[in-house]
Amino acid sequence: MPRLGGSGHKGRPYEPIISHFQEHEEPVEPIISVKSLTKTYRLGNVDVPALRGVDLVVQEGEFVAVVGPSGCGKSTLLHVLGGLTGPSEGQVCIDGNDFRLMSDADRTRFRRHKIGFVFQRFNLLPTLSARDNIAIAQHIQGNGFNPHRFETITRMLGIEKKLLHRPFALSGGEQQRVAIARAVICEPKILLADEPMGNLDTENSQVVLDMLRELNRTFRQTILMITHNPEAAGIANRVIRMRDGRIISD
Repeated sequence: MPRLGGSGHKGRPYEPIISHFQEHEEPVEPIISVKSLTKTYRLGNVDVPALRGVDLVVQEGEFVAVVGPSGCGKSTLLHVLGGLTGPSEGQVCIDGNDFRLMSDADRTRFRRHKIGFVFQRFNLLPTLSARDNIAIAQHIQGNGFNPHRFETITRMLGIEKKLLHRPFALSGGEQQRVAIARAVICEPKILLADEPMGNLDTENSQVVLDMLRELNRTFRQTILMITHNPEAAGIANRVIRMRDGRIISD
C-alpha cells in the first residue's frame, strides 16, 4: 500500500489533485486603450502635429496624471479620449467601445453616460444655484434625480451647506468642487480633468486635489488629470510625461 501522500507509482513524484484544477484568471480589459494615436491640425497651408503616435493603456480605478509643457499635446489627448475631437489616425477604445465605429451622435450619447469632464474654467450656469448646477447633469442623462448619490457626493466634497448659493456667491475652490460634483454625479466610468487647479490659489488647489484623491479612493473613480504642475501630479498613482506630442515616460 503506498504511503500517504505518495502517488502509488514508483519514481513519479506526488502531484496534488488540486494542481489539475488551477483557475486561470481572464485578462482585465483596460478602460482606456489607445494605439498609434495621431492628431494633426491644419492651419492655412501648414499641418501642425499635436499627437505623434501615442500608445496608452489605463486600467479601471487608476488615477493618472499627464504632465508636460504647454503645447506638448496633453490637452489634445484629453479631448480625443473624451470624444470631443476625433483622431487623425489610430485607435481609441473607451470601456470596450471603439470610437472609430461610432457616429458623432453615438459619441455624444456615450460621453453623456460614461465620461465626466472638469475644466480649468468652472463652466457653471450663473442663473442656477449650486444644487441645480449639479442636479441638471442627472436630468440631462435621463435617469432622473438620485437623492442618495447627490447627498453622498456633496457631503464628500464639502459643499452641502453651499447648495442654495449661485456661482457668484461661491469662492473659486467652491465653484470647482461644484463642477466636480456635476461631473461625477451620474457615476461616469472616467473623469477627465483638464488643469482643474488652473484658476485656483494654492490653498484651494490642495483642497480640490484632496477631493479628487478621495473620489478615487472611495469610489475607485478612474481619473485622468492633465496638469503642468509636478506637485499636483504627485497625488496620482501614475504619472505620464509628454513632450512634442509623444509620451516620453510612464
